[in-house]
Amino acid sequence: MIEKDQTPIFTSIKQGVLTSIPLIFGYFPVAMAFGMLSKNIGISFRDTSFFSIFVFAGASQFMALDLINAGISTGNIIIATFLLNLRHLMMSASLSLRLQEIKKHWLLFIAFGVTDESFSVTSLINRKLNVPFLLTLYGLSYSSWVIGTITGYLIGSILPLAVQNSLGIGLYAMFMALLVPETKKSMPILCLSVFSGLLYIFISYFNLFSSSWSLIGTIIIASGAGAFFIKDSAIEEDKI
Repeated sequence: MIEKDQTPIFTSIKQGVLTSIPLIFGYFPVAMAFGMLSKNIGISFRDTSFFSIFVFAGASQFMALDLINAGISTGNIIIATFLLNLRHLMMSASLSLRLQEIKKHWLLFIAFGVTDESFSVTSLINRKLNVPFLLTLYGLSYSSWVIGTITGYLIGSILPLAVQNSLGIGLYAMFMALLVPETKKSMPILCLSVFSGLLYIFISYFNLFSSSWSLIGTIIIASGAGAFFIKDSAIEEDKI
């Protein structure tokens, strides 16, 4: 049962700072990798900065860079990133149940700060969430992403090659950190994860779709399979 939050403002801010520390250390190097990659494919400093300032969606930003570099049309890039980010609808719906006492004018800022990692962190907090805590948590996480992007673009190339290469795996490490605990708790999720990877390899290898639609097709098929096969299993696991 979620307890009602009656935490003083300064205490909430302090908790937000402490909670954001792992996210800051996770976001900054990954954002640097994004800034370096963006520079390497010829995107300007202004556009790279705006990318992180206005989008703030790590996986989608990296995917968009890959699609831009491959010469994929703008329309297909928009569709691909839209489908990839559909998961945020479910995150926001879940989070909204704990934001019923928050005034509506704050929701725009809170919604912008929702990411896979921040949602995972907040979902583990067993109390009502308040504005000072969320704005501090999301604000510091967002700032680290933007500053990391700018830093990577400006000085990333002067770092040793080994360091540059290590930054690039940060995003995959963050996703694995989110995925692995869930696969340990749920066999259907493990099976769906393996199925999704194999499906993408199959589609790409046999060129079933164009390069711009391979990921989109995988997302649609895997999501449909998950909705069809995992729903009943998840319910049964919750009852145990």
